[in-house]
Amino acid sequence: MDPVADNPLETRADVQRAVRQLVDPLENHRSPGGARLKPTETGAWFPDVAAELEGFARPLWGLVPLAAGGGEFDGWERIREGLRNGTNPDHPEYWGPAGETSQKHVETAAIGFGLAVVPDRLWEPLSSETKDRVATYLRQVDDASLYDCNWLFFRILVHLGLEAVGEDYDRELSEETLDRLESLATTDGWYADGPNADSARDYYVPWAIHTYGLIYATLVDGDSERADRFRERAVDFAPQFRHWFRADGAALPYGRSLTYRFAQTAFWGVLAYADCEALPWGQLKGLWLRNLRWWLEQPIFTDGGALSVGYRYPTLKTSEPYNSPSSPYWALKAFLPLALDADHPFWRADPEPLPDLPDQVVQSEPKLIVCRDRTADHHYALAAGQSTNYREKYTKFAYSSEFGFSVRGRRPGLEGAGVDSALALSEDGRTYRIRESVEETAVRDETLYSRWTPWDDVRVDTWLAPASPWHVRVHRLESDRPLRSAEGGFALPKGDDDRPENHEYQTGAGRAWCQTPGGTSGVRDLRIDADGDDGREGETADPEPNTNVCHSRTTVPTLVGEYEPGTHWLVTAVTAARDEGDEQWDQAPTLESVDPIVVTDVEGTELLHLERPLDPTDWSV
Repeated sequence: MDPVADNPLETRADVQRAVRQLVDPLENHRSPGGARLKPTETGAWFPDVAAELEGFARPLWGLVPLAAGGGEFDGWERIREGLRNGTNPDHPEYWGPAGETSQKHVETAAIGFGLAVVPDRLWEPLSSETKDRVATYLRQVDDASLYDCNWLFFRILVHLGLEAVGEDYDRELSEETLDRLESLATTDGWYADGPNADSARDYYVPWAIHTYGLIYATLVDGDSERADRFRERAVDFAPQFRHWFRADGAALPYGRSLTYRFAQTAFWGVLAYADCEALPWGQLKGLWLRNLRWWLEQPIFTDGGALSVGYRYPTLKTSEPYNSPSSPYWALKAFLPLALDADHPFWRADPEPLPDLPDQVVQSEPKLIVCRDRTADHHYALAAGQSTNYREKYTKFAYSSEFGFSVRGRRPGLEGAGVDSALALSEDGRTYRIRESVEETAVRDETLYSRWTPWDDVRVDTWLAPASPWHVRVHRLESDRPLRSAEGGFALPKGDDDRPENHEYQTGAGRAWCQTPGGTSGVRDLRIDADGDDGREGETADPEPNTNVCHSRTTVPTLVGEYEPGTHWLVTAVTAARDEGDEQWDQAPTLESVDPIVVTDVEGTELLHLERPLDPTDWSV
């Protein structure tokens, strides 16, 4: 059931109604005492009580700005009842103590935000006894360790709430925490989401660190210099982040926690909330509203109308172990602009389309090259890779707003290898390893470099360069063991109709091409074209269903080969389009020379020049 199917999302009143439509189906899953909420029976790696607190708290990210802007919602007494019971150690629905690095601290941040913004709904109607219990429960965040990343903002949001209602908290710790958060700032408005220089740059920068920083800048009293710094970094970041969005509102699926979905647009919304015109109001409103509309047109709901775990459709296979049934409701952070008056410039502005952005943009902080192939209507990013615990979500060679990316499955062989936008290596043809941890990366001009070691005695150096409507991958494979390889293009949706007339597959020596109702993708081994090298054979791989974040059933054009111990060079061109895209096949890059490696685009412009033997620190483009 799609609870917002009848909502055009055009006016402020439409967006207010959307919040109620998204939250109303949850009431059927609320506990008798109101403190816990569990839409389905799936679990996360933290106890159910924390997941059920998550279900209670996360809708507040939409309901609080709704109330602050005068929007109607008739469930506040039920929420206050839950707050009374969840913080009462004598009640059966007590949330329990929040210890070290507890998920409960994540969720109390939403309560703190509510106390700061709408105390008339969450605090003032409570009895003195209940207020004491609520404040005591929230102050646990001062006695517990938090992960050294965006989590530190949860303490700050709780402090904002306690400050707003006149309750005590550790002010010295608050200053220390804010200083630590600012130390995560890097360059060009980016943050590292963690203590190390190589900590992830992903959506947690806009939808967490920037969003919470601008909430702080809006609500704090007496810390104007820090607030100005949060605003300045957001202004620097905004022009870069807009490249992650397609003209119709879809955004790049990249990194972890993608089940938060339209939290992707929270950054645009919080800029409005903070009265921070980082881009013209019409452009901000267009980015915000198009992403929201795009998401609410996707099949992301359960039969009961709750948000599902997944990305563009429900699937647990692409989720993280910390995704509970209520995790997707972090998406409601997108609704922060509802706290603004109707006469705010954001609401008065007409939504504007994206400006005429470059076809290719190098972003050195996340180590991406964002590409807009307007002819093929394909928006994607090439990635040097980031080392995290979430493998394919950071280490594929490319991430597409249309074709997504796939995680590995459980089946042996290529069906479970997650071979799309990857070079997969295997000893036996059953178990494959892709680029998982990245030992070294570099960004130079419009070329990305990485070094990765799938085994101790196997090293791969990889270079990526855009060559619209293609991109080029060069790999130097050094191995002390015989290996099989499989290198995939983009994962195409199969659709619901497998009739041969609706699908076209062309495979052979050094090439594989797939066309389905959902688009086209192709891969070419440029060494065959250049020197008659035996090269690799083309075939199609059909990954396990539900392993791609965008499409439940996919097929991947793939090049496969076998290698004896030694050094081998693989030179691959990859393309994709959202339509037939047949004309792209004749626009492939060319391998002009194999010693040195020289790759040119269709117009003869040099894309890569790699001398052999190669010092990876000394290569030219």
